Amino acid sequence: MNQTAHANGKLLEGATGKWEVVIGMEVHCQVVSQAKLFSGAATQFGAAPNSQVSLVDAAMPGMLPVINRFCVEQAVKTGLGLKAKINLSSVFDRKNYFYPDLPAGYQISQYKQPVVGEGEVLVDLNGETVCVGIERLHLEQDAGKSLHDQHPDFTYVDLNRAGVALMEIVSRPDLRSSEEAAAFLRKLRAILRYLGTCDGNMEEGSMRADVNVSVRKPGAPLGTRCEIKNVNSMRFVQQAVEYEARRQIDVLESGGSIRQETRLFDSRTGETRPMRSKEEAHDYRYFPDPDLLPLVLDAAWVEGLASQLPELPDAKKARFIAMGLSPYDASVLVAEKEAADYFEAMEKEGAEPKAAVNWLNNEYFGRLNKEGLSLPGPVAPAANTRILAMVASQTISTSMAKTVVGLLIAEGGGDPETIVKERGLTQVTDTAVIEAAVDAIIAANPEKVAEAKAKPKAAAWFVGQVMKSTQGKANPQAVNAILRRRLGLPDEG
Repeated sequence: MNQTAHANGKLLEGATGKWEVVIGMEVHCQVVSQAKLFSGAATQFGAAPNSQVSLVDAAMPGMLPVINRFCVEQAVKTGLGLKAKINLSSVFDRKNYFYPDLPAGYQISQYKQPVVGEGEVLVDLNGETVCVGIERLHLEQDAGKSLHDQHPDFTYVDLNRAGVALMEIVSRPDLRSSEEAAAFLRKLRAILRYLGTCDGNMEEGSMRADVNVSVRKPGAPLGTRCEIKNVNSMRFVQQAVEYEARRQIDVLESGGSIRQETRLFDSRTGETRPMRSKEEAHDYRYFPDPDLLPLVLDAAWVEGLASQLPELPDAKKARFIAMGLSPYDASVLVAEKEAADYFEAMEKEGAEPKAAVNWLNNEYFGRLNKEGLSLPGPVAPAANTRILAMVASQTISTSMAKTVVGLLIAEGGGDPETIVKERGLTQVTDTAVIEAAVDAIIAANPEKVAEAKAKPKAAAWFVGQVMKSTQGKANPQAVNAILRRRLGLPDEG
């Protein structure tokens, strides 16, 4: 497998030639923690406005922040999962700006000395592996939320999110297409969910991306970038990058120049629009927070966390391939932790790995998605394993297996053997019964017989008719073999 910095980059055509898109991302990930970064206030999503606000979060005079040790642990685990350098000494800074949902007038963040340094994420896309550099991960507190749609003349402020712990993960500008950007975000989300450090729920805002986009002629210096703020889905990331890249190309080819600015993505129109000029670091007047000592970590403690990390997607994928799965099937499974866990539970129950992954990818996962259900769904891994065992023993056909799993999903679970027995779904393997059904269909359709003898592929029509007459219970292989003998056709293969 070829590993490259931008294997899937694609050049965009413009009126003056080809252009290269350059993308970097700043991903804000809410730390899985029951308390905020510097206070004991709760972090539950969906609580009543301003019901989870401590005096520290509201910036009441005299209130001092106290670091949440667990949030630091979660950040270090994430850094280890990103194969990044863990900085044993880091500093919290004040990032100064004024906005109604930031009571203190500053955000406690990290600037020059973050808790996590350089790392990498490997992204599989179109048969290539893209190595995306991670520049840093720093801890910071979230701001509150301004609500503009409650009343036309007022802005309401909800401080429930104020002080919630965030990890900001900053990539290098190693991405070269909208597909790579979405794949990177998807892989990062998977790593965080395996680690248990962020739930990755983009709909609830616990993971959101600022996407930096610029364009240049191939080989030219980096162009001026624009930052697209708070993009909250993989699909929107792709749309935002594609629109913004084309917008910048059009501006440059018409003789204009790109302003460094912050933009918003409108999901209704698929367009980006200006928000404000892009701030530089000096605009925020960073300085070390005088209320917080430097964060000093013990090397042995960090090593202990490293020894407790779970198996992450890349390692799990390699192990699945060693089981005999294809790289594609292994990638599909490890993309979601719940899917990989379900497969492994079936394998432990005795399911043959290739049969299990084919069944899950081609049948079970698709049915859950169609019904709007999430994994593990109503059918236990052991039940799906027994369905495959009944197919292998020819107790039921593959089509009947699909019927059985459909019934189990509709009925909220149950025992597959009981369903097969009570509903008469056992496969018919008695050749005498199948021969009688075949003979009846042949006798009733002489014109189809002549057609099949002239064009052997037309014999498939008879197979369908026999399966229909036996309510799908006949063994398909037996039906096909008997039909070909009756019609005087050569054996297949």
